Amino acid sequence: MTTILAVANQKGGVAKTTSVASIGAALAEEGQRVLLVDLDPQACLTFSLGIDPEDLEISIYEVLTKGMPATEVLVETEDGVDLLPATIELARAEADLLTRTGREQAIKAALEDLDDAGYDWILLDCPPSLGVLTVAALTAAQGVLIPLQCETLSHRGVGQLLDTVHDVRRFTNRKLEVWGVLPTLYDGRTNHARRVLDTIADTYDLEVIEPPIPKTIRFAEAPAAGRSIMRTSRSSKGAQAYREVAANLALRARRPKPKRPAKRRAGG
Repeated sequence: MTTILAVANQKGGVAKTTSVASIGAALAEEGQRVLLVDLDPQACLTFSLGIDPEDLEISIYEVLTKGMPATEVLVETEDGVDLLPATIELARAEADLLTRTGREQAIKAALEDLDDAGYDWILLDCPPSLGVLTVAALTAAQGVLIPLQCETLSHRGVGQLLDTVHDVRRFTNRKLEVWGVLPTLYDGRTNHARRVLDTIADTYDLEVIEPPIPKTIRFAEAPAAGRSIMRTSRSSKGAQAYREVAANLALRARRPKPKRPAKRRAGG
C-alpha cells in the first residue's frame, strides 16, 4: 500500500524542500519505490534534483489543469526517486483551479493514475502558502509532516496550518493525520532551539520526529550539484539524521491506525 505524505509549512526557509528530497532519497536507499511531487511554482525541488525547470515542456501543471496523465510527466532522477516536476506555470494553477468543481480533489485524482506504478511512498512538497494546492495536497495525503526551524518566530504559523488541517479533515479528508513536527536547522550548541521545540510540542500537542536535522553547509552545497545530500555528502551528520528520520517515518507508517470512538446512541 502506498503511503502519501504531505510536507507542509506556509513559512518559507524551514528546509521543507530539502527534507522532501533527503527523506525520499533515504527511503530509496532502503529499497523503497519513491515518488516526489513538486507543488511549488518556484520548482526548487525539481532544480535541486538536477532538472532545469526551464528545459521542461510539460510538468505537474498540465496534469492538474489539463488532465494529462501523470505517467507522461514522470522523470527519473539520479537519487533513485521519481519526480513529478514543477515549472513556473504552476503559479497559474491556483487561479485555474479556483473556480473548478472538486478542485480539492485534483492531486488525489492525478495520483490515482499511478496506482499500478507500485510506489511505496509518495512525498508531496507543498508550496509555502495555504492556498488551493496545499489544500489539495492535504486532501490526497494520509499524513502531514511539518518541518520547523528551531527559532522563536518560526512556529507562529503552525496554528494556521493546523486550522487548515482541521478544515480538510472536516470537509475533504477525514483520515488525514498530523504525523508531527520535524525540527530543522537545529543548532545543538544552544538551549534556545530545544526550548522552542518543547514549546511547540506542548502548545499544539504534536509529536516531535527525531532526530533534529542539524544546521550544516552541506545542505546548501547539494542543490548546486543537482543531487540530494544523501549522494553529495553521504557520511555527513545531516545525511545520517535524515536516514534516521526516514526510518522513524517508516515505523510511523506501519503504526496501527487509532480506532475512532463509537458514537453513542440517542437516549443511551
